[in-house]
Amino acid sequence: MDSVQSGNASLAPAKLSSVSAAKDDILPRPDLSYTPEVAAETAHLYERVKHIVPSVEWPFHAPYVAAINRLKKQRNAVILAHNYQTPEIYNCVADVVGDSLQLAKMAAKLDARIIVQGGVHFMAETSKLLSPEKMVLIPDLKAGCSLASSITGADVRRLREAYPGVPVVAYVNTSADVKAEVDICCTSANAVQVVESLGVDRVIFVPDQYLAKYVASQTKVKIIAWHGACEVHERFTGEELRRYREADPSIKIIAHPECPPDVIAEADFTGSTAGMIDYAKAQHGGKVLLVTECSMADNVAASAKDVEFLRPCNLCPHMKRITLPKILDSLLTLTHRIEIPEELAVRARRSVERMVNLTQ
Repeated sequence: MDSVQSGNASLAPAKLSSVSAAKDDILPRPDLSYTPEVAAETAHLYERVKHIVPSVEWPFHAPYVAAINRLKKQRNAVILAHNYQTPEIYNCVADVVGDSLQLAKMAAKLDARIIVQGGVHFMAETSKLLSPEKMVLIPDLKAGCSLASSITGADVRRLREAYPGVPVVAYVNTSADVKAEVDICCTSANAVQVVESLGVDRVIFVPDQYLAKYVASQTKVKIIAWHGACEVHERFTGEELRRYREADPSIKIIAHPECPPDVIAEADFTGSTAGMIDYAKAQHGGKVLLVTECSMADNVAASAKDVEFLRPCNLCPHMKRITLPKILDSLLTLTHRIEIPEELAVRARRSVERMVNLTQ
């Protein structure tokens, strides 16, 4: 597998812009007191998370949960929550949960006027690509992504010049600017299938070097990899996992293919976010170590109460920019809106839809 050095793209989301709502569209801020009425209204939701959200924290979360769930109906809005969102968002206000592409695909099918993206900027862009007629909001414009920001559309054009005729596959964790320049997108679940579908002996794979290495280990197609990485998954090490296994040989280690090769070598299972969740839930009465962003373990634990989760906790600072107060403000003020120039959107949508059509 060949590797190409990444550039120095900024973490700032280049293709997002803040569009101010009309004055009449802005709603007054609700009372956020923790009253007996709010406690009763949210009691069934706290049941979902009571073993992962301390009772002392719930009086802070509950007024926001109640207000957001009322406001969603008023606005005809849905909230998408990525697996890395905190439990009170994922379990208590989200309408659709999952990985980034799954969220965007489901949102396109829902009869809603507004989509609020509980995730980072490239996810909001993907939702807008697949739901161009809907208003897509991201509660914090600074919710970027180290992986997506490691490459730009200009970088892809330079790769094409360096490797004429070689098709380019982009992990869906990329900006619309990058998606517009590639031949097809992929997810961690279908990356091998997408690469082999092109029927060539060489493929450029951007931007995750570790996912590229994993794909290269699963196919005979030569992979030319960009040198980007997810700052969460890159921090795990094989030595760290060996120490966990030495302490308790019964644990099952589950890793995402964005992790380095020495981590994957120590894992009992390597797979996409959805695959990791399914494998974890199947370990009834066992101990599981999820090698990924630690809020995901909290969220899986909420629905797999008979599994004990060990948490080698690496938080994504960008995902954690999305909070209940910011989601509420986003719904009240209809900010921040995702706007993608039409010419760019047409080209970016093409690479996503080519993948969707292939995998369907």
